[in-house]
Amino acid sequence: MPDAPTKFYHLHMVSDASGETLLAIGKAAAVQYNSVTAIKHLHAMVRNREKLDAALGAIEASPGIVLYTIFNADLSREIEARCLDLNVPCVPVLRTVLQTLETYLGAPSTPVVAGQHNLDAEYFRRIEAMNFTMMHDDSQHTVNLGLADIVLVGISRTSKTPTSIYLANRGFKTANVSLVPDMPLPPNLESLKKPMVVGLIASAERISDVRRNRLLGIDATALDRYVDKRTILEEIAFTKRVCARNAWPMIDVTRRSIEETAAEIIKLVDERRAKGKVDG
Repeated sequence: MPDAPTKFYHLHMVSDASGETLLAIGKAAAVQYNSVTAIKHLHAMVRNREKLDAALGAIEASPGIVLYTIFNADLSREIEARCLDLNVPCVPVLRTVLQTLETYLGAPSTPVVAGQHNLDAEYFRRIEAMNFTMMHDDSQHTVNLGLADIVLVGISRTSKTPTSIYLANRGFKTANVSLVPDMPLPPNLESLKKPMVVGLIASAERISDVRRNRLLGIDATALDRYVDKRTILEEIAFTKRVCARNAWPMIDVTRRSIEETAAEIIKLVDERRAKGKVDG
């Protein structure tokens, strides 16, 4: 039998800025419906009537769901009126949040176009974190580990680098250190006070598979131990001993995405900070 035709819908995202917020929201929503494909249309920098007319023309040509973040009241009313005429759903994605904040805070909002993307201290903190993380990847410059916010430790192929980069993008200066049973730890690692040190582990099966895929196309006859599950189990046991000795938390990344692992690490950091405030 021939394959069933793919179902799809048009998703229009209209923004008076770059549209990054809408893209993130649209992606998060669209993936919840894997039986239907979203055809995404981004209409960015819509700050005048000409730009809005162009976006509305595209919506009329390919009707579908409309998400928008436009703070100009006249343009906002116009897009809602035109969508009503076209009989397409139109969602002002930030309005409910802003209304809730207004009610709770007892103060009106002061909309700033693209305000979330201003080059503020938070932005530069993320840039600094990213630079630090790239310089301290895979046991580099371990003399500076004390300057990190987070230090990830674990054997090869436990997602230390991608997790570090994700955390850096959230503003955390992150270093990662590879643990190898027959090699000494960095001298200062076990005496760290400021950074949150977290051990990453995974199942021997997963690590073996990832390592084997990493070696595809390479003459790896001399590297059998690298993918041998018994050897990997010994490496994992070494990680567990080091973490237990130092009371470092461990996270099993076998069935976790990078985002899930990072979220758990950030939770640990927040809990330690909260405890420090209480104890202090």
